[in-house]
Amino acid sequence: MKPLKHSPLLQKKVLLPLGIAGALAVAAALVLRPAGPPAGPAPLAKPALNTNHSISFPPGAPQLAYLRIEAAPELPVPLLEPLAGRVGYDENRTARIFAPTNGRVLKVLAQAGDTVKAGAPLLTLDVPDYADLRKAESDRETKRSALERSKALYELEVVARKDLEASQNDYRAAEAEVERSRARLRNLSPLAGESGFALRTPLAGIVTERQASPGVEVRPDGAAPLFVVSDPRSLWVMAELTEKDLGKLKVGQAVSIAVDAYPEQRFPGTVEAIGDVLDPQSRRVPVRCAVANPERRLKPEMFARIVPENPDRRLPKVPNTALVTEGLHTYLFVESEPGVVARREVVLAFRGHDSSFVESGLKAGERVVTAGALLLNAELAGN
Repeated sequence: MKPLKHSPLLQKKVLLPLGIAGALAVAAALVLRPAGPPAGPAPLAKPALNTNHSISFPPGAPQLAYLRIEAAPELPVPLLEPLAGRVGYDENRTARIFAPTNGRVLKVLAQAGDTVKAGAPLLTLDVPDYADLRKAESDRETKRSALERSKALYELEVVARKDLEASQNDYRAAEAEVERSRARLRNLSPLAGESGFALRTPLAGIVTERQASPGVEVRPDGAAPLFVVSDPRSLWVMAELTEKDLGKLKVGQAVSIAVDAYPEQRFPGTVEAIGDVLDPQSRRVPVRCAVANPERRLKPEMFARIVPENPDRRLPKVPNTALVTEGLHTYLFVESEPGVVARREVVLAFRGHDSSFVESGLKAGERVVTAGALLLNAELAGN
């Protein structure tokens, strides 16, 4: 058998596609080849560790963005942990106004939030008992005439002395009935241009509550007052003190009051009264504090925290996030100069839930790392 021979045409048909494929592979390799290593994030500037337990950061170091540095204020040292309390009315400046007699509300003249003066009308009442006063006055005049006749007849010896005494007793009873009727209507008086009688406030202040509506029948023994008028510029804060802390608080003690509505503000107050009897269940004694409220930020029924303070002892205050505890030792990071923070051991005079007061190792006004202290401590420990 003769061997097969390849023709020139067949060779061209085979080599041409192979050449085109090779050229395409080389072009793809040149296009897809990376020009260099991929660009990554710029490396962080590594802080310099000094021998005196301090860390230095170059100006503009991104690590500084994770730190919060604040000056330590000097404030009175608390005597106790904060006491849970509640804001309430100052009862010495509050009037709860009820209807002095049975009646029906004709018109409401004051609304909640209104500022009223002492003696201002709050509503008008239709008072059926007013007729009782007129009847009592008429009966008194009848008894007075009878008494005068008895006196004249007694002088003429027409009637016995016992008849004169009976007339005198009748007159005194009629006079007492008039006084009783007037006392029931003492807080009511006619109002010019209005029908019925006006119920007035005995105190000046703000109408904080209103329960009256036109057409409502009212009684002196109602469950709730028709109006509450109070001066909100002075309030009470009620709290309870544990038995073991009784010796740390006294009347006249200065306190600081905080509420959730204004977390950065403290309201100064004073302890006005401490109860004499412990609650047998909670083993606590009630405490009443007075607080000035000129801007009317505090509202009755707010929850509050009362911190008794010692105004004669003032120390630097730092948040607990600034503290680093290792065993029995406590440390702070203090900024000695811009970009340089040093770890410093401190002794605490009082440690609360949120903040602490430094007895030694820190001066008021020094700048302390209040956020990021644990990161700095880990940096020191890792090197």
